[in-house]
Amino acid sequence: MSQVDPLLHAEILRGNLPTPHRVGRLARARADAPEADPGVARQDLHRAVLGLGPLEDLVADPRVTDVLVNGAGSVYVDRGRGLEAAAVEIRDEPSLRRLAVRLSGLAGQRLDDAAPYVDGVLPGGVRLHAILPPLVEGAAHISLRVPRRQVPSLEDLQEWRMLDPTTAGLLRAVVGHRVAFVIGGGTGSGKTTLLGAMLAVVPPQERIVVVEDTRELRVDHPHVVHLQARGRNVEGRGEVTLTTLVRQSLRMRPDRLVLGEVRGAEVRELLAAMNTGHEGGCGTLHANSAADVVARFEALGALAGLDGPAVHTQVASAVRVVVHVGRRCGVRRVEEIAVLERSGAAAEVHTALRAQGEGWHRGPGWPLLRQLTEGEAR
Repeated sequence: MSQVDPLLHAEILRGNLPTPHRVGRLARARADAPEADPGVARQDLHRAVLGLGPLEDLVADPRVTDVLVNGAGSVYVDRGRGLEAAAVEIRDEPSLRRLAVRLSGLAGQRLDDAAPYVDGVLPGGVRLHAILPPLVEGAAHISLRVPRRQVPSLEDLQEWRMLDPTTAGLLRAVVGHRVAFVIGGGTGSGKTTLLGAMLAVVPPQERIVVVEDTRELRVDHPHVVHLQARGRNVEGRGEVTLTTLVRQSLRMRPDRLVLGEVRGAEVRELLAAMNTGHEGGCGTLHANSAADVVARFEALGALAGLDGPAVHTQVASAVRVVVHVGRRCGVRRVEEIAVLERSGAAAEVHTALRAQGEGWHRGPGWPLLRQLTEGEAR
């Protein structure tokens, strides 16, 4: 729809904002031609005004995890096999901008020349990122991360070839023995999916408190509390950071403290919490390999004013297991499980298991991993 519907425009001028009821009434008014289909007219208008417009069918596809609109020229989707072009084109730049602005409004945020980018969540849980020129070339760009309709379990991940029975058993034992862990990997590698599946095996009597910048983690567990950061409003006020939320979460009696993604100065509070009796804490972070996790913590600790030795001391005491996930030939897979040990003043990562073909190669960290995951779980 390149222009605002005249009937809808008239309603807005009278001060009546679009609602599903009004959209349905206007659709019936538009479908007055003998050949018109009221159901189709209502669906088209609902998509254009309240839904995702031309992206609606893509997001409705249960296989789709990401929808990427690269300006007015092309649309790509990820159905689990990597990015591929979609049979949808948005060539009208003004329409694309209106779509981006409207979706930002649905996410409760403002998108215009003064606030040219948005990171939020749409009703239904789809994560939205939108950005306007001149920060991006050409027309508006939209990125949608689509949550899975059913939260996958460790058994599901085995069927998807992300895990094998050996890996699944070890990860269950890590959770059952309240071993603190982090999941590392690149964007779209499945870190959040794996974290949700692992948290699903936390005993039901335990309380999980999840802290996220943008809500993305879904957990099939009876007692989960979600805390979400908040950005500044148009007056530059009202920001609630991850650092603040981690501090608040410690006053909420968490049995498991979860940081959806460790990405900034909040790492100081997280490590402090995991070193003061909050066992079984976990989170995800971007890292190229398990060996890079300590360096990544160092970089994040610097944002919080921590020097290298302080970070090493905290990490070596707080985190015991590193799970690294990757994506090869379109398949997400656990590629390595490692353990963290203190060596003098430094924290060192030792590979316990590394994927090798269809099997696993045991590394020097294997004895410690067995020690951490054997015995009676708590």
